Amino acid sequence: MIANILFVCLGNICRSPLAEAALRQAIAARALDMGVDSAGTGDWHVGKPPDRRAVAVARRHGIDISGYRARQVSAEDFVRFTHILALDADNLRDLEVERPTGATARLSLLLDYVPGRAGGGVVDPYFGGDEGFEVAWADVTTGVEGFLDALTGSGAA
Repeated sequence: MIANILFVCLGNICRSPLAEAALRQAIAARALDMGVDSAGTGDWHVGKPPDRRAVAVARRHGIDISGYRARQVSAEDFVRFTHILALDADNLRDLEVERPTGATARLSLLLDYVPGRAGGGVVDPYFGGDEGFEVAWADVTTGVEGFLDALTGSGAA
């Protein structure tokens, strides 16, 4: 296995499950061996499925995420995963605060791997309409491709 990746957003029902799905699809297309999961910094959606709009956008792109269930980031995640990719700067800051002593995972933003988008975040579509989920899907798929290119091309990820 070349890497074990965790995507993190606030509640783990919109952006991070979409990023997980996009990476799973890209891994299959590239025939790579990687672990993938997603989690939230908050706990209010633990055990719940993704937002119905996230399920719908993933389905439109040929992926079923209806079986995913939200979970909260744990201290063990900082050792279990090689890379923890936050979906926005607020969640990255929260992860940096939560990072336990001895953590080995590399923390970064997903969009750091997209030229011209470093430091940027995937906009949270939760309070908007369906179109926001398509924008989030476009962002996570672009980020995932950039991340994989960095990981497999230069080894710099």
